[in-house]
Amino acid sequence: MKREVWLDYLRVLACLMVMVIHSTEPFYLGGDGALILTPTDAFWVAIFEALCRCCVPVFLVASAYLQFPLHYSTGEFFRRRAVRILIPMLIWTVVYALVWGEPVENFKGLLLNFNYAAGHLWFVYMLVGVYLIMPLLSPWAQKVSAKELEIYLGIWLVTTLFPFVRELAGGEAPLIQAADGLPAPALFPLWGEASWNAYGTFYYVSGFIGYLLVGLYLRRFVLNRPWIKLAGCSLFLLGFAAIVSGLLRRFSDTSEIFPLTGSLSTAVAWETPINFCGLPVVMTTVGIILLFRSYCHSERSEESFFYRRIILPLSKAGYGMYLMHMLVLGTVSAWLRNTMGIGTEGVLGNWTTPVEILASALVSFVIVGLVAVLLQRIPKVGKFLIG
Repeated sequence: MKREVWLDYLRVLACLMVMVIHSTEPFYLGGDGALILTPTDAFWVAIFEALCRCCVPVFLVASAYLQFPLHYSTGEFFRRRAVRILIPMLIWTVVYALVWGEPVENFKGLLLNFNYAAGHLWFVYMLVGVYLIMPLLSPWAQKVSAKELEIYLGIWLVTTLFPFVRELAGGEAPLIQAADGLPAPALFPLWGEASWNAYGTFYYVSGFIGYLLVGLYLRRFVLNRPWIKLAGCSLFLLGFAAIVSGLLRRFSDTSEIFPLTGSLSTAVAWETPINFCGLPVVMTTVGIILLFRSYCHSERSEESFFYRRIILPLSKAGYGMYLMHMLVLGTVSAWLRNTMGIGTEGVLGNWTTPVEILASALVSFVIVGLVAVLLQRIPKVGKFLIG
């Protein structure tokens, strides 16, 4: 299969975006769950989240673009995905279990879920679930017309408003104590949902499965249209504005006195505008994909030294970078905060926060990228470590 050069560039950017997001988290999560020290921190949290929150959906759309509908048998698809996805995930899960927290308790917990100390691994579990459904949907995806696909996309887009509907209908979600001991928000029930039934009318056409349809629709019916530059720019800017305004409004609703503090339920309420399956993030996701498709021309880019020596190796190692990056980023972020200070009292005043966020992400990206590329080149072993 011919490489989609624009997707390689986009995947590398998405890796950097993930690290920006995780470098931003210490500036609004802390204390009892929610902690923002200054108005400057609140502003930069909103900006970086709006710019980079689309990172996870970008990975999913890129995978759907290349893999959906399936190009080979179901058995071959699962065999390839096991080598590419599951084995590296299991290896790095063991690493996190040994390095962070109590190893014995970590390994007990792994029987039921990922290691919560390595919270970013939730993505892999979600991705495996999407892969499980791909063979069932592939026969339909091969035959579906643009109009039929648009109907299902429209239904899915309605569900991307549900986080806001739940918020309006139920107010700030109270927290319930889940079986694993972690607090979880109690969601306001919608259209068939109840305490005894989580599977309401829209359950099966909501969530991350919609990004499969987005990838399919973009590839088959959109990406060669002349208007995608304007559409991409418009969607990204609208989504960006919705996220920034939504986050800043929630921060100001909490209190006008800094530092802003609150329980985990406060942090959950803050994150409504950046829900991965919420409409603002969908808009920035589709927008950035359209922009990269229109500006990254395969014929010119594929021959460049920058693409062959930097972008392509990083793109191929991108999954491994995602798996291992928290081992580096946590240390880099903590060191920078201790060295530069925090808030307006930091060495750069109001600019301390954005510089720390970007520096944490960029330094981690360089280190993790180099390590991942080198590990992947180890004969026979590399593919099991990095994917």
